[in-house]
Amino acid sequence: MMKALVRHQFGGPGVVHVEEVDRPALTDERVLVRVRASSLNKADWHELRGWPRFLRPVTRNGVLRPKTLLFGTDFAGVVEAVGKDVTDLASGDEVFGGRSGAFAEYVSAVSVVRKPPNVSFEEAATMGVAGLTALQGLRDHGNLQEGERVLINGASGGVGTLAVQIAKALGAHVTAVCSTRNLEQTRELGADRVLDYTSQDFTREPERYDLVVDVAGGHSWRAIRRVLEPEGRLVIVGAHGSRSQLGHIAAVWLSSRFGKHTVKFFVAKFKKADLQTLADLLSSGELKPAIDRTYDLTEASEALRTFGEGHVRGKLVLII
Repeated sequence: MMKALVRHQFGGPGVVHVEEVDRPALTDERVLVRVRASSLNKADWHELRGWPRFLRPVTRNGVLRPKTLLFGTDFAGVVEAVGKDVTDLASGDEVFGGRSGAFAEYVSAVSVVRKPPNVSFEEAATMGVAGLTALQGLRDHGNLQEGERVLINGASGGVGTLAVQIAKALGAHVTAVCSTRNLEQTRELGADRVLDYTSQDFTREPERYDLVVDVAGGHSWRAIRRVLEPEGRLVIVGAHGSRSQLGHIAAVWLSSRFGKHTVKFFVAKFKKADLQTLADLLSSGELKPAIDRTYDLTEASEALRTFGEGHVRGKLVLII
């Protein structure tokens, strides 16, 4: 048995509880990890609420109630045991990765890599969804090249803080957009130029960019197109799944078909090679997670409530 955060119905932070549940089984290709820390992501928030409702039939959420009691994705911890087909990890290794049901004392997972010794469990636990989204958005979908100019709209959240640093590691010139209270943090993360969205509209600025990574949203394609180079790219991340935003994404994509600009929208995929890239960036010091606050697992409802209110600086972490 193990302790885990569970929910028996869809709803807000008040529906979650810590309960005793069965420990996950160890299969041949997986490792059993004793979780030490996990972090909250937007996907976890939406899975908790079962939102958007119209997508429930085609997701793992279930229609009337959750298909599974467990949720959460990111984790960092210590390998308890390995399946017979696992050759690159051993019991006692400190690792991080991603697996559904991560708000629990144990997970059985495939997407796992070693945690650098200079990185805490709390820091490593922020890497999964947000780190892969930032890396794949910039490198794979945004095709960011050394020396190019990139703008990151929404640079103070979980994805944005990591995207600023990964873009710098890829050799780009980075302009970051955030609120007034996050200007200094964003500069410390390495942004070459920081814009305060409360007083500056980046779509009205004279600068042009090879790539815009739009985490925050709030601007039309017509506005964003003004600041793109003639063959510039737009990558949209951080979708909340509402009909209005899905409609916006569809409209942007369709509009872009009539020009030379490229528009991409994607959902990050867990790949061990990409997790290892993040581990290497952590080890070298090029990537430093920004943690807003940590909570005990028993305080998870409070953590979720804070997350749902928005304006989190970096990541919220659960100690398990």
